[in-house]
Amino acid sequence: MKNFLYIMAGVAIILLVLYTYIGGFTAPDVKVKTSEEMYVAGQPFIGSVDDEALGKAFQRAAEVLDKNELEGVLGNIYYNDPDKSGDSLRAFIGVIVPDSNVALPAGYTLRTVPGGRKVVHVEVNANVVLSPRKLYAAAFDFAKEEKLKLEEFYVEWFPEDDRGVLEVPVKQQ
Repeated sequence: MKNFLYIMAGVAIILLVLYTYIGGFTAPDVKVKTSEEMYVAGQPFIGSVDDEALGKAFQRAAEVLDKNELEGVLGNIYYNDPDKSGDSLRAFIGVIVPDSNVALPAGYTLRTVPGGRKVVHVEVNANVVLSPRKLYAAAFDFAKEEKLKLEEFYVEWFPEDDRGVLEVPVKQQ
């Protein structure tokens, strides 16, 4: 019995170290700022968050970067919150590119995210598996604390390994 407790304690320590390593305890940095214009090359998606096509869209975006078809970073636009709309997602999945003068891969179109808007800007240093949950929770918590109303329009991107960014426009009163 004593050996079992030592083994369980060892496993727990390893899991805590791993969770810390991937950014599990890292607090997001949240602020209000003015957004900059961005260009997203990608493909639209409408469907369930469990749809196989969504996973394929993410895989295609990673492939576009791996094969140097585009220069940029993984980035997505979400036009609704699936938690509020019964698991239905409207999104644009792709790559944030430096400007609009790019040759697009087959099946990709270009969308412009307008700049000059007041947004809640969130950044976190955490593994891509943990980043989205941390980013969105921080944005919603901040908006609630500051009594801000947010639009249902979310732009997220991952400029580096283990770093995620989210911007959500603040509704104008």
